[in-house]
Amino acid sequence: MSGMKALQQERQQIFKDLYDSKIPKRVPINANLPLEFCIQYAGLPLAETQWTLNGIEEALDKACQMTRSDAYPSGFARFPAHLQILGAKGFVMGSNGFIQHPETVGMEVDEYDDFIKNPYDCIMEKVLPRLYSELNTDPVTRSLVFARAFKAFYDYVETYGKIDVKLIEKYGFYTVPMESSSWVTAPFDFIADFLRSFKGIAMDVKRCPEKITEACEAMLPIQIKRGIPPVPSKYGQTFIPLHMGTYLRNSDFEKLYWPTFSKMVHALAEAGQPCVIFCEHDWMRYLDYLYELPENTRLYFEHGDPKRVKDKLGKKHIISGFYPLTYLRTATKQQCIDKAKELIDILAPGGKYYFEFDKSPVTLDSINVENYAAVLQYVAENAKYDNPGEPTVAEGKPVVKNILAGIPKFKSKYYQTWDEYKAGHPDINPALEAIIASKLQSYEEMLFMMMFMLL
Repeated sequence: MSGMKALQQERQQIFKDLYDSKIPKRVPINANLPLEFCIQYAGLPLAETQWTLNGIEEALDKACQMTRSDAYPSGFARFPAHLQILGAKGFVMGSNGFIQHPETVGMEVDEYDDFIKNPYDCIMEKVLPRLYSELNTDPVTRSLVFARAFKAFYDYVETYGKIDVKLIEKYGFYTVPMESSSWVTAPFDFIADFLRSFKGIAMDVKRCPEKITEACEAMLPIQIKRGIPPVPSKYGQTFIPLHMGTYLRNSDFEKLYWPTFSKMVHALAEAGQPCVIFCEHDWMRYLDYLYELPENTRLYFEHGDPKRVKDKLGKKHIISGFYPLTYLRTATKQQCIDKAKELIDILAPGGKYYFEFDKSPVTLDSINVENYAAVLQYVAENAKYDNPGEPTVAEGKPVVKNILAGIPKFKSKYYQTWDEYKAGHPDINPALEAIIASKLQSYEEMLFMMMFMLL
């Protein structure tokens, strides 16, 4: 067995042990490097490289050589071509090459009722044409625009996918099982991010909170569909970044944000899919709520008190984060290593912990790369356990059942299941039905996936 293959097996095992509630051989490391960082690290022009992809494999390869992450480090990226084709207002590439999210409003306050009636229909008919100017046209032109955008989007997906497979094998990274990952947002966050905007949702909390509640409930079928991947797995993950919760008063959080978010996470757990929840900003006042999530939910913290989190949540949930990325730019190498040791001493005992910085470095100048590499090397070589294989202490309740049964199935006139398609095409050859069904439904799902990469 080659050294790289042995390393990959070790990495697979330590993450498997973590998710199986066992003490791993050592603390697993998950350190993402966004595409923009990798391009800058390789010395390539940021905007041009995102468009042409010239040199992108070499850039990602160079980043892989630098990191000691156990998980594949290539992070989430937005692609420029389909956004340009669609005339995106909510994702705009600046002169520096970064795709940014300016404040946008896709739904007016008097349109809540239309949204509540059927969110997906409302998104297709009203929201997208407002957020994407090239869709605000006649039906024929809109169809041609979207066809070009669909092709452009999946060209990038295919290119990056092939690179990912090569680098994962070349460097022996851990990755989740095939088709077992997804991402989604809390219903409240979805409504705030692109539909009503930060300012709009803040006003709605005061003037029409009951409409927000109804809209969040109406979003649940869509968000659950998005959050459950084709092959749910306890070793997979659905990533959920939390945006607006810390900007709400406790009473508003309890009434407007938490109910549908909690229901969504429990529904995904019931389906066999664990969540990685990025607790953006400071969630210390909501620890009691987070405790009630399904056992072994993966909670990734940006700010807060790591000891308090370990004491409160560390026996029930899997913890990560807290290491301040800014420290890597301002402190000495030894101080950076000492900070890692401090957090490991707090968070690693008893297991249920993997190392991760509080956020990913988007720009090259946001960190000292030498310090970044030194910290990961220290964790990889020193954060070891004396009792690998022993079970971690279990605490908490079983997964709540029958959540999914109480949530309506996702339906829209703009989304067609195979059964609905077949009903309108009774002449399908029975001998080919299974093949045709799989192929046509895959395109329906590809379109659904792309739609929510736009929001």
